[in-house]
Amino acid sequence: MNNIRDSDNVLIIWKNSEPNDLSNLVNEIKILSRTGNVVLENSEMITESSRAPSSFNIVVSNWLSPQSVVHNDDLLEIIMKLLKPSGKLILKDATNLTSTLKLNGFMNIVKDLDNVYIAEKPNFEVGSKVFLNLAKKPAVWKIDDTVEAAWTGGNDDDIIDPDQLLDENDLKKPEQSLRVCATTGKRKACADCSCGLAEELRGETKQTPKSSCGSCYLGDAFRCATCPYLGMPAFKPGEKVVLDLKSDI
Repeated sequence: MNNIRDSDNVLIIWKNSEPNDLSNLVNEIKILSRTGNVVLENSEMITESSRAPSSFNIVVSNWLSPQSVVHNDDLLEIIMKLLKPSGKLILKDATNLTSTLKLNGFMNIVKDLDNVYIAEKPNFEVGSKVFLNLAKKPAVWKIDDTVEAAWTGGNDDDIIDPDQLLDENDLKKPEQSLRVCATTGKRKACADCSCGLAEELRGETKQTPKSSCGSCYLGDAFRCATCPYLGMPAFKPGEKVVLDLKSDI
């Protein structure tokens, strides 16, 4: 009871305690609070409307045997509303109530070896409101001067010229030779090579495809499945076929 001071209003919550024990506890607390009020409430009868909100500096709960008060969420919610801001709850309970007290808004929770909990109500009233001044235009983020100077060229001592990272080999144009097959990755053409590597290896330039059956120029109806002219319009024998890609635009 060291937390009770002169002029403190104290609420005692009890259940199934002996009248003489209650009377002795009230007298003991009155000596500590002196000019403060000391009130008794049965845990099964207390409600939010039992007392005015924010009436008590201290709430003492379950202090007397048989210590049968159940500190559930409903009771802790009522206690929170009856306490003044920064008011304290002092209770005895053998169960672990730390998490329950935190979830009900209490802070600075301390438990000793005798299963005595001391928890504090925050220094503001339940349901307090704070109005935000949204009319004031917030400050726009500003880049640090050092970073801004680096981007604007004011401090480019540590910036590397990208052209200095290139050597003569990087500036050479790639050779047009295919060198290796795109499929096998080797200097050997596939059996059905279509990328031009076979012709390169033979030292030939790719010529106009020739028909093995001689009927390719007649149209798709006369072309085989592997015909190089498949999908092209009919043409005269020996004529070079060129698709007009601009005709569809």
